[in-house]
Amino acid sequence: MQIDPNSNVDLSAQIAQAIRDAIMGGELIVDERLPSESELADHFAVSRPTVREALKRLAAQSLIRTQRGASGGAFVNRLSYPEAYAQHITTATLLLSMNAVSFETACEARYAMERACATLSARRRTADHLATMRAEIFRQQQPGLTDEAFCISDVAFHRALVDGAGNPVLSYQLAGAVEAMQPLMNMITFSARSREAIVRLHTDIADAIEAGDGPAASTALTALECETLTLAQTVFAARARTGKG
Repeated sequence: MQIDPNSNVDLSAQIAQAIRDAIMGGELIVDERLPSESELADHFAVSRPTVREALKRLAAQSLIRTQRGASGGAFVNRLSYPEAYAQHITTATLLLSMNAVSFETACEARYAMERACATLSARRRTADHLATMRAEIFRQQQPGLTDEAFCISDVAFHRALVDGAGNPVLSYQLAGAVEAMQPLMNMITFSARSREAIVRLHTDIADAIEAGDGPAASTALTALECETLTLAQTVFAARARTGKG
């Protein structure tokens, strides 16, 4: 593991990257104990506080875990999909909120992946996945449901659809695409969304999933994508006219 002391990149970031590369390359394996702070400081010819900052970076990414006591230290972590969800969602949300990714681009990616999930979910979903979808559709029809609660229910419906595919890699990828869109969907919900239209499309999707009809579920998702894009264009145009965009 090497760093470049003459580089403009922060030393702690370089150390974190070197250790990350060693983990990803298999040089450091799961549950292996990393050298001590003193040993790492000597190895990289830096101060212990610099090493400590590098380890904090790695811990924030769930690549290592720390344990106290005589047998403690920093260990290579076994990262699970559920543990990675939150970080993935946060990153995707920041990209969308900072306009690094347009709404149209994010929407296209989300529904393209979700259609792939729908085909699998029509074959693999469990009774629990379908029950969750039906329960959220019922919740979305309640007249007293707030806009925020409706949006949360919308996300829960689509998470059940995605998880019904029984593919953790797809579930991980869609976690960001579905849940990171919630802030932008809130904006649309508050001003232009037709709950009746959304409920109808959700029902079409659930019916197709229950019938094991992947193509029909995919078609309903395409209709939902068109509805979402149309609403977004309406809202963004209105904001542009009022100078709030």
